[in-house]
Amino acid sequence: MKSLFSTYFLLLSTLIFSQSSSPVDYVNPLMGTQSKPSLSNGNTYPAIGLPWGMNIWTPQTGKMGDGWVYSYDADKIRGFKQTHQPSPWMNDYGAFAIMPGVGKLKFKEEDRASWFSHKAEKVTPYFYSVYLADINVTTEFTPTERASFFKFDFPKTDSAYVVIDALDKGSYIKIFPKEKKIIGYTTKYASGKYENFKNYFIILFDKDFDVTTAWKDDKFINNQLEVTSNHAGAVVGFKLKNKESVYAKVASSFISFEQAEINLKREIGSKSFEQVKTDAKDIWNKTLNKIEVKGGTDQQMRTFYSSLYRTLFFPQKLYEVDAQNKIKHWSPYNGKIEEGRMFAGTGFWDTFRALYPFLNLVYPSINVEMQEGLANAYKEGGFLPEWSSPGYSNIMIGNNSASVVADAYIKGLRGYDTETLWQAVKHGANNEGPMDAVGRRGVEYYNRLGYVPYDVKINENAARTLEYAYDDFAIYQLGKALGKPASEIDIYKKRAYNYKNMYDPETGLMRGKNQDGKFQKPFNPFKWGDAFTEGNSWHYTWSVFQDIDGLAKLMGGKKKFEAKLDEVFSLPPVFDDSYYGGVIHEIREMQIMNMGQYAHGNQPIQHMIYLYNYSGSPYKTQYWAREVMNKLYQPTPDGYCGDEDNGQTSAWYVFSALGFYPVTPATDQYVLGAPLFKEATIHLENGKKIEIKAPQNSAENLYVKSLNINQKPYSKNWLSHKELMTGAVLDFQMDSKPNKERGSQEKDFPYSMSKE
Repeated sequence: MKSLFSTYFLLLSTLIFSQSSSPVDYVNPLMGTQSKPSLSNGNTYPAIGLPWGMNIWTPQTGKMGDGWVYSYDADKIRGFKQTHQPSPWMNDYGAFAIMPGVGKLKFKEEDRASWFSHKAEKVTPYFYSVYLADINVTTEFTPTERASFFKFDFPKTDSAYVVIDALDKGSYIKIFPKEKKIIGYTTKYASGKYENFKNYFIILFDKDFDVTTAWKDDKFINNQLEVTSNHAGAVVGFKLKNKESVYAKVASSFISFEQAEINLKREIGSKSFEQVKTDAKDIWNKTLNKIEVKGGTDQQMRTFYSSLYRTLFFPQKLYEVDAQNKIKHWSPYNGKIEEGRMFAGTGFWDTFRALYPFLNLVYPSINVEMQEGLANAYKEGGFLPEWSSPGYSNIMIGNNSASVVADAYIKGLRGYDTETLWQAVKHGANNEGPMDAVGRRGVEYYNRLGYVPYDVKINENAARTLEYAYDDFAIYQLGKALGKPASEIDIYKKRAYNYKNMYDPETGLMRGKNQDGKFQKPFNPFKWGDAFTEGNSWHYTWSVFQDIDGLAKLMGGKKKFEAKLDEVFSLPPVFDDSYYGGVIHEIREMQIMNMGQYAHGNQPIQHMIYLYNYSGSPYKTQYWAREVMNKLYQPTPDGYCGDEDNGQTSAWYVFSALGFYPVTPATDQYVLGAPLFKEATIHLENGKKIEIKAPQNSAENLYVKSLNINQKPYSKNWLSHKELMTGAVLDFQMDSKPNKERGSQEKDFPYSMSKE
C-alpha cells in the first residue's frame, strides 16, 4: 500500500507543481513526516517559518510534549505550536500552542482535537492551511522570524473561541480584554538545566472578547484573568453574526514581554495577513533561488528544493533586536541577557560533515553570524557546544565544533572573533567538559596513549578516537591558516594520525583497543554501538576524513582499499544489536534498504561513496551517488531513509545533485561525483556564479566522460573552493558507460594529509 500511496502522492504533486516557476512551489514540507520511533523516514515535521528564524510553527498531531510533533498517518490535530525542536529525539523547548474551537469550551488537548484530512490541507514553507472538520473552521497562518499571523475562518456562531496553551512544567497567562490581548510565558524545555528560561509571548486579536477565562492544569478558573501554574492557559470567545475571520498576531521573546511586543510591531505591525504571507514567500524564493536547477524530472526538482529547504532552518536565531536596535540574546549558558548574536538547535556530530560546508559555499553571511554566536557561547559557558538545544546537551560524541570553526575560516569567512574561537577549540580539545558530550571525554587517555581505550568504561571509544583525530586535524588546519607558530600547532598535526591506532590489520577494519595495546576481544564487525556510535566497524572504518590515502596504505594499497569499499555494498545487511538490547531505528533502516552494509540513513558513512576518487575509480562514486539519490530520496512523506538531522542528510543530497561533496571539511577541496541535472547555477554572495552544465545528463547517462572548467580540460577528482568562489563554468560530458581512465592517476586524487 505504501508504494501505491507514494505513486498517488507523486502524481498529485506533479499536477500541482508542473506549472511552477517559483522554487518555493517545489518544496514539500511533508517530506519525511511519515515516521515513527521504530522507523524514520526523516523524522521531520512541516516547518512553517523563515530561513534560520527564531521560531517555527507547525500543526501538532502528537501529544503536547511528544517529540513526534506531526505524523503524516495521524488524523487529528491538537493545536498549532510554536516550536524550536531540532529533532524528535531532542524534543522541544519554549513551545506553546493555539487552537480554535466552536461550541462548548474545550481546552484539554484530547477534547479540543479535530479530525483533518491531507486533502483539505495546504502546506508550504511560508503558509499553512487546514480544515478542522469537527468544528467547521479553516485555520491558516504565515510566519516572520519571531512572529506569526493567524487567520481563523469561523462559521456563523455565538460560540467561537480560541484556546491558548502555555504547556506544562511552569507557565503563566494573562488576559487583557480591553486591549484584545493575551500575554504569557512557558518555561518548558526537554533537557538540560537553565536559569531564567522563559519564552514570553504576546497575542493580539482583531475582535473584542465576549468570553474570557483562564485555566490551569485541568480546570477553568472562573472570574480570573491571570494565572501562574504548572500548566496555564486561556480561552477567549467571540460572537460572530456571520461567517467571518478572526485574526491573531503572535510574537515571542526569550528576553521579556516588552521585547515580544517590539518583535510583533517590528515584524508584523500594521501589515495585512496577505502582505505577511507575500513577504514570507518572497524571502523563501530569494533564499532558494541561490541555486537554480534545470533539466531534471519534476520529481527531481521537488526532491532538490525540498531538501534545500531543510538545510535552511537550523541552527535557529536565538538573538533579538531591542528598541535601540541593539542585538541581544538570553544566554542558555549563563542565564543572563547578553549583547550580540546567539544560535541554538543543531548537533555538530551530524552537521559538520556537509551542512556547515554547504553554508560556507552558498550562504556564508549567515554562518558569519553563527560563528559570532559560537564565540559568545564560549565566553558565556566556557566551552563550545557540540549539541545545542538551546544550550549544552549531553548527547552524541566528538569535538566537532573544531571542524565547524575551522572550515568557516578556511573557506574565507571573516568578521567575527577568530582569536576567541581559536582559544575555544584548543580548550575543548584538551579538557573534559561539564558533561560527556562537551569537550572530550577520555581526553587524558587520548592525549597519553593516542586513543580512548575500550576497557576503561568509556562508551563508543573507537568512534571517539577517530573523531578526535579528525578534529585535531581541523585545529591544525585552522592554526596554520591563522599563522600560529609550529610550537603551538604541531601537537594537533601529530594527534591527527591517531586514527592509525584503531586500525586492525588482521580484519582490515577499525577496532576497539584496550589500555595494554591489545585489540578488544571478541570482535564482531557487524556489532552496532559498543566501540562505535550508531554504527558498526564497517561504517566507522572510513572516518579518516583527513587522510584517506593513509588509510588506503594501511589496508595494503589502492586496490585492496577499493575492494573494501566494494564489500560494503556486497555484504548482506546483517547486524548485531546486543549492545542496545534491541533493533534501533538506524539498524532497521540499513537492513531494509537493500544496499548491504551501506547505512545512508545515519551520518558516519555518508561520505564513503566519494572515497572511490582516492582509489582511481571515480566512476564508482558516480554510480553509487546516483543510486542513492534515485533510491533513497523522494519528495514524499516517506522520502528520507533515516533521520534528516538538521539539514545534514539534505545537504548530502544537494551537494551530490550539484556533482561534488566536502569529504574533508577544513580543507579547500570538494570531491567530485556527477551532477544530477542538465543545468545548475549557484549564485554566490560575492556576486559571482558557478555554472554546472551537463546537457547529455539522463537516467542512463550518469557517468562523467570528461570535464572542462572555464573551457579548459580538467582531470582532477576534486574542485577548489577558492577557485569556485571566483566564478566558474563546469562543462560535464556525460555518458552511459563509465570512463575508467579519467581520474585514475595518483596526481588527480583529492587531498590527504600524509601526502602534504
